[in-house]
Amino acid sequence: MTEFLVRRFVKNYEQTETVAVRTAYGVLASVVGILCNVFLFLVKGAIGIILHSISVTADAFNNLSDAGSSIIGLVGVKMAEKPADEEHPFGHGRIEYIAALVVAFIVLQVGFTFLKDAVGRIRNPEILSFNTISVVILILSIGVKLWMAAFNRKLGKRIDSKVMMATAADAMGDVATTTATILSVLFFRVTGINIDGFVGIGVALVVMWAGIGIAKDTLEPLIGEAVPQETFDEITRFVESYDGIVGTHDLLVHNYGPGRSMASIHAEVPNDVNIEVSHEIIDRIERDARKYLGIYLLIHMDPIETKDQDVLQIREKVEHIVAETDPEASIHDFRMVPGEHQINLIFDMVMPHGYDKEEENTLLHLVMEKIRHLDERYQCVITMEKAMWQNQKKSKRGMICTR
Repeated sequence: MTEFLVRRFVKNYEQTETVAVRTAYGVLASVVGILCNVFLFLVKGAIGIILHSISVTADAFNNLSDAGSSIIGLVGVKMAEKPADEEHPFGHGRIEYIAALVVAFIVLQVGFTFLKDAVGRIRNPEILSFNTISVVILILSIGVKLWMAAFNRKLGKRIDSKVMMATAADAMGDVATTTATILSVLFFRVTGINIDGFVGIGVALVVMWAGIGIAKDTLEPLIGEAVPQETFDEITRFVESYDGIVGTHDLLVHNYGPGRSMASIHAEVPNDVNIEVSHEIIDRIERDARKYLGIYLLIHMDPIETKDQDVLQIREKVEHIVAETDPEASIHDFRMVPGEHQINLIFDMVMPHGYDKEEENTLLHLVMEKIRHLDERYQCVITMEKAMWQNQKKSKRGMICTR
């Protein structure tokens, strides 16, 4: 059913990296959620009125509130589709995260309300009544909600949508609460023991924990989370695959919403190549990055020495000293400026992620002291940079680094 709906209503459904296709997926999920929840509301509401059942009628209005969550998701994905404007030059993609955060708070509210009701039932137990028609309706409701959860989770993973994953969790929360109600009634019918309140507390805690998880996953990209290592590797390999690029470092990736990323990177080029030739290569990489990776890439060009054997040998020695001092540290942008009485060695050094100021100074002084032992004329001009996370990997030359 899911694939049928996707193929029927999402044009170019395989191109999930494009904004238009992502929006189509979001609209499909939201409309399906609205229709399913309104259907459940009408059916449960009608039967609840006919049978004069408070529980079925209450569950009907719960489905109506779930339809409201789907409407929030629909508004979120449509607003996220808006193009960049003067006040929002990077677009409106992060609105989708805000919509997911709203849904997360709705899940938390449902869990808290259920917890409060469960505690009330423990303090003031009520006689549970068994109604076959009500139980059948609730079981059918569970089936619909399970399908909705699977539907939203599948689409959410396909397009990396926080809103859909939040909606899937919301649906599973409904499944948990409804299942708990049925089990409590059946257990009471068989044993005469009322465990409704205790089961309710357990389910409420599970639902609230799911809401907290959704909120955490949604807040991270809003606050600014570390980009996965795979993304860094993909971008650096892409840039370094072009002829004329010696190495890369200082990669920064900014997330402006799902499928909307901007990145900057320093690309090292031979200093003996005509600057116009290198600039043409850089321009081509930036265009191709947009076409093949779906990101806006801004490249800073760093000319480096690739043929002067004296410079290359000294750089190799400095790299050895840095690696010997701390295997997780590295250097880039190495330059040598000879003078009459001293030789300036100018470079950037990337230190491990967890270093504090004292450890930074210790590393700096140890490296400078070891380099001075090579030749008293060496004077180091070192710019210290900090890696963004512990397991950052090296590129061809230097280290992938964000600031």
